[in-house]
Amino acid sequence: MTKKISYSDAIEELEAIVQEIENNDVNIDDLSSKVNRAAELIKLCKEKLYKTENEVASILKEIEE
Repeated sequence: MTKKISYSDAIEELEAIVQEIENNDVNIDDLSSKVNRAAELIKLCKEKLYKTENEVASILKEIEE
């Protein structure tokens, strides 16, 4: 994944992939690539959440000082 993607866009794409899989709209030839893409999106979302959590904690710490 070379292009930057926003958290909202990643979640939207992830939800679309899940919907396709749940509705059996993914053929077996594409399933592996869809699951790989979903894993990439999950990792990206987790990283963004972790980074945001740390930034918020840092800001709150500054306010307390």
